[in-house]
Amino acid sequence: MLSGDKPDPDPQPSGPQKRSPNRLVHEKSPYLLQHAYNPVDWYPWGNEAFSRAIQENKPVFLSIGYSTCHWCHVMARESFEDGDVAAVLNRGFISIKVDREERPDIDSVYMGVCQQMTGRGGWPLTIVMTPEKKPFFAGTYLPKKNVAGITGLSDILFRIIDLWQKNREELYRAADEIFRTSRPEYGTPAGNPDRRFLNEGFRELSGHFDEKNGGFGGAPKFPAPHTLIFLLRYWHLIGESRALAMAEQTIDAIRSGGIWDHVGAGMHRYSTDAQWLVPHFEKMLYDQALLVLACVEAYEATRTARYRTIAEECIAYVLNNLIDPGGGFYSAEDADSPGGEGAYYTWAKEEIARVLGPEDAALTFTLFTLTPLHETGVVPKGMPGDSISQRFILSAGGPDPVLANTLKITERELAVRRDSIRIRLRQARDERPRPARDTKILTDINALFCTALARAGRVFENPGHIDVASRTLQFICLHLRDADGHLLHRYSDGESGIMAFADDYVYLVSACLELYRATFKLTYLRDAISLNAVFLAHLLDAENGGFFTISDTVVDLPVRKKEWYDGAVPSANTIAFENLMQISRFTGDDALEKVALESARFIAGAAAHAPSSVAGFLAALTCSYPAGEIQDLVIVGNPAETDTRNLLDAAQSRYLPGLLILLRPPGRAGDEVDAVAPAARGRVRRDRRATAYLCSGSTCLPPVCDPQELIAQLNGRNETSAR
Repeated sequence: MLSGDKPDPDPQPSGPQKRSPNRLVHEKSPYLLQHAYNPVDWYPWGNEAFSRAIQENKPVFLSIGYSTCHWCHVMARESFEDGDVAAVLNRGFISIKVDREERPDIDSVYMGVCQQMTGRGGWPLTIVMTPEKKPFFAGTYLPKKNVAGITGLSDILFRIIDLWQKNREELYRAADEIFRTSRPEYGTPAGNPDRRFLNEGFRELSGHFDEKNGGFGGAPKFPAPHTLIFLLRYWHLIGESRALAMAEQTIDAIRSGGIWDHVGAGMHRYSTDAQWLVPHFEKMLYDQALLVLACVEAYEATRTARYRTIAEECIAYVLNNLIDPGGGFYSAEDADSPGGEGAYYTWAKEEIARVLGPEDAALTFTLFTLTPLHETGVVPKGMPGDSISQRFILSAGGPDPVLANTLKITERELAVRRDSIRIRLRQARDERPRPARDTKILTDINALFCTALARAGRVFENPGHIDVASRTLQFICLHLRDADGHLLHRYSDGESGIMAFADDYVYLVSACLELYRATFKLTYLRDAISLNAVFLAHLLDAENGGFFTISDTVVDLPVRKKEWYDGAVPSANTIAFENLMQISRFTGDDALEKVALESARFIAGAAAHAPSSVAGFLAALTCSYPAGEIQDLVIVGNPAETDTRNLLDAAQSRYLPGLLILLRPPGRAGDEVDAVAPAARGRVRRDRRATAYLCSGSTCLPPVCDPQELIAQLNGRNETSAR
């Protein structure tokens, strides 16, 4: 069995074709190391490359991708490993490789240019620009030669060389104009986004909802779990039953479809079709984290056991496959393996029969629907002993009650027999060559998974998840800070590097807040407050609201962008808004609320014509002033004592996404809480019993000691979550 941890199954040709490494051999990024033995004379992004471009008066060829990107691999094999293409690049260009996950700021700037110039984006991203970093050509995947109406990379390179030599002024004029018109515009900041903004976002999502298959729009179809979290919270806030139905149908469709790994668990990146059947096979840590968060919230809202099961299976996949022995979590697993794209995950019927025997194989063909690969356009090389055209993707054969009725067995027996089949298939699959893993550890994505673990641990009452989340946070604090205490973005092969971005700060602050909610350890709240202060000092746009992607200490890009759109993950501005509102409520710091509202106005202005494009922000807004419903609860008591635990259990047993709980223990520990959170001051136990103080909005209710009285106060006007 192969480990799957190499950057590429054979990055360095051997024998008479053995090549010398290029400059990327000294990098830590698995993606850059995949290209370390290309014949292309690659540079990493940095002063050396641009100084060389100026000195030699050459344009810069910039290629951006990531290690688990299928089409990045295809372009590498076709062009960057080709001696003829490399000769053209080495003669006429200074060539730079960038890992978009290491440098999301670079990717964001030039992806925006590509989208403006071509109307689309994606990876690999291909940019040609002046030595001053101003682009004049943009594209994504390019074949080596002209094919199907697409101009090949070779022809493009020769054309650019000719223009650079004969009409360089024209290229510079084009670059200046492209750069001028591509500078980010964010619209006019809006007023405080209110419930009408939420309603408009829901209306748009409802209009795009796929009534038949779940999810939004057609193919390709992305899970976007933060959209599902908004729908759940919108249902809770407004009582709109369609929002709940849309969220549940989508989660169930994802879990049933081929986008879910029915053998090894975990979710693939996206579905290439509208039915969730045929995935793009790579698996990303951030997708697992967001799906866990959505399923935890769905479980809180409905108490439906299958949502807890999905979340637990997703967590188990990550703990079994993406955890680093030293701590932290890897970024992703590739779509490709030595057998080709998807070969690791697909099956021949004969192989299933060999592994399971005829009786359980027949049962498998009932429990699962088998979608033939030759009908999907995804054609791996195949595994030994079977035909390429006879490989299949597994998806669920139907809902459990229907399957149990068909097989005339109980649902419990169905689950037992299916688990037995899955275990044996997984053991057989483990003998195959594995997809490579991107082993770099990123602060923002690790913090996001830390948040998911802590929330799952709290809601499912699983202290093991909370312990792993705590260790992940310790790993980040130990390995992803520099000597001056500044946060760093990437840890790989024992080395930390790259100054942190906005996403690193906000997701780490969010993880600290979630760990406080899970443990009530004051150190997590203190860490959140101090990290947030550093974030504000270096990334706030004090003039126009919102937050820049890069710190004011970073000077190697021609523009500082502010990301507001909630894409694969909620933007830094969305998470910053949520953090600021929570810290303001914990600490009573009105200045933080003011900054949060300025950020909200920035986001709402940028997304004025498409509120559904900021679904993560909408989710945060549902439990924040001024559009949502908030409840602030101080519980005074010893967390080791039963009366305190009973009050905490009463508060945490309901689906109340706008609830924040502050625990004030007795004695010196309570004084320490008072110093951090003045709202706790003056709160004391009544009749020597643990006591709860609840404020809803601007109204504070009488203190109570009885859990049932607290539940009545918490329920207030809204009973929709009691299902």
